[in-house]
Amino acid sequence: MEHGVRSGQGPPLTQVYRCLLTGRCPDWTAAEVADVVCSAVCGPVPGGEDRERCHDNSVALSCMSVSLVDKIASCLTSRSVSPAVTSYCEEVLRLLLGDGDLMSQLVHLFQSKDLIVSHLAAKSVSTCVFYSLQTSGTICPVWRQTCVLAFHRSLPGTELDACLWSLTEVCKKLLKGAHQVIFGELLAAFDSALSSLCSKFLPEDGGTKCDRGTTLCLLLDLLEVLTASTWICGAAVCLKSQIITHSHSSALLETVSGSSEYFVKKRALLLLKRVVLQKAGEDWASGDLLLSGLKHEQLSSDMSRLAHNVLTAVAADWLETVQVESASFFGGTRAVRGEEDQKPDCVMLRAVSLLLLKSAELRIQSAAGTAGWSRATEVYGYLQSLWSFLRRCSVLLSALTHRCCWISVLFGEQDDDMMEAAKASLSIFLHHRRCSGLEDLAELDAACASGNNPHCIFLLLLQSVSFDHSILLDFLISTETCFLEFLVRYLKYLSADWPGFTAACGRIGCQRSLQQRSSPASCGGDVLEQKTKGEPGGLRLVQYGSSDESGPEDMEVCHDESRMPVCENSRLNVNHDVKQEMSGPPGPIRQKQYESSHSLSQANAALKSSSSSSVLHSEQTGPNMAALSGQVSTSERTVLCLSQLRVLLTRLHARKLFPYNPSSLIKLLAQVENKSQHPVPVQ
Repeated sequence: MEHGVRSGQGPPLTQVYRCLLTGRCPDWTAAEVADVVCSAVCGPVPGGEDRERCHDNSVALSCMSVSLVDKIASCLTSRSVSPAVTSYCEEVLRLLLGDGDLMSQLVHLFQSKDLIVSHLAAKSVSTCVFYSLQTSGTICPVWRQTCVLAFHRSLPGTELDACLWSLTEVCKKLLKGAHQVIFGELLAAFDSALSSLCSKFLPEDGGTKCDRGTTLCLLLDLLEVLTASTWICGAAVCLKSQIITHSHSSALLETVSGSSEYFVKKRALLLLKRVVLQKAGEDWASGDLLLSGLKHEQLSSDMSRLAHNVLTAVAADWLETVQVESASFFGGTRAVRGEEDQKPDCVMLRAVSLLLLKSAELRIQSAAGTAGWSRATEVYGYLQSLWSFLRRCSVLLSALTHRCCWISVLFGEQDDDMMEAAKASLSIFLHHRRCSGLEDLAELDAACASGNNPHCIFLLLLQSVSFDHSILLDFLISTETCFLEFLVRYLKYLSADWPGFTAACGRIGCQRSLQQRSSPASCGGDVLEQKTKGEPGGLRLVQYGSSDESGPEDMEVCHDESRMPVCENSRLNVNHDVKQEMSGPPGPIRQKQYESSHSLSQANAALKSSSSSSVLHSEQTGPNMAALSGQVSTSERTVLCLSQLRVLLTRLHARKLFPYNPSSLIKLLAQVENKSQHPVPVQ
């Protein structure tokens, strides 16, 4: 049915929409279209129909007219239509928002009991508000007043939901469009109202919270956008509402462990995880955008406050109250049938683990945290609490005979999270090593008891990818993980503790031998390695061959300078490069972007030619084939893998085909080879 105001009167709205969708000007004048839209939004459908049919037609007509307004405003904000269509849309919107006062009617639809109408109205209003901010820098007064009042009243319902969604959408568009100044002005207008809203929905004193799951999730979406704005805008915008997630982190932790619906608990936990990883907004903002602003002076203290609240809650047995459901999937949860294995919600397990690990790492990095953690046993106490939680929730993890396997088992399907967990675990270990006063081997034994031995974690990582150096290369050139930072820091430690590495290799090798003689799947590393059987070239944790940033097995590094990898996962002290990491203490680093994109396009040919070299030829008879015959030890496989990686990096760097300068990394890899040839005997 072609919708108009009356039969035979005015242009059909669907035909106008289709014209704009194809980039053509409709056959009707701007005044005619504006009149039809205003009449459709403001007035009921006349006629002698019964009430139910009249209501259905009215709802359908409202949805169509509101969608048309959104399309008209979108044509203007996208700037992707012809000048003639742009001029036409500008005239229609001027008539609607000026003479027709349509915005008041659209905002009034926020209260509609029909959720579709309410949401479409919020979507349309958001686009119009963004267009107004983009062109004139003015905030729509009707929209602002409605949202501020709804936030202050804090009454759960369709109006509050629409206001939350609308403000979130406008903020996203401003941040993605690099309108930091306008964003600051907009947020300043809502700052006090948002603080008031969060004090009622997320009370710090543990008072009564909102029990409407939809409203809470919309609020959490808005909080993530506000948190991301602190990294995008940096020091340019400094408002109280931007740090609500940090200041109300205790309330968010209570939401995770409280009586809220499971999907709300999960959303709150994922928000805390993204904030502590400094990845808030990664779903809609590019990595370069998240790193564009100068760091806020208070960022470090805000992150320390968040970490302190998390660790305080863990010390108060917060983990005992966290609910992890079984058989969780995208649509929610389902009942387990018959003898079907009950698998835990690994998203929740990974989020809890990373939240605790990164909080401990942040506590260590802060000056106050280092002073406050003079007792080395304190930090490992948190790891023991985490281990107890994981054993309670996962049968697979509880069956592990070697606790260091837990990172490979839990994070095996999420390599970005796995690298973050390994990096945080390494920081915790190095801190404990400095404070404990234990001998190296005794320290490593204590680390194994807590699942925190960096040698074991690294060896199990290599084992999970079948000691394939090409996968390590994928990690090094990828923007998805912090593997470069972890590898550099680990290689520095490895060079200083070769006996500990040798002992770990013996432990992993013995466990593997026992595993092969008895039943499989008793150790996490072998569980993961089973997945590689029947897959040529080993398991790729991320299929970079199907992405835009690297080629398939021939490892084509890059084709376009705009897609060169930059390590986006280090948010603290990101200005340290790899060379500074070599000479200074362990700390976050940032990959340097290489200059020549034309040279990078030659990587495919270079790597194909290098496959005939003697060192890379050893891959065919080296780690993978030799492992089948049991002729190569874990230590030899590891050294050979790292040696192959060094040779490949050297060749690519010499031909100027690598996206950043890997000289310092190559030196560290060479040191490992030298250590393997001149090992220090175990005392």
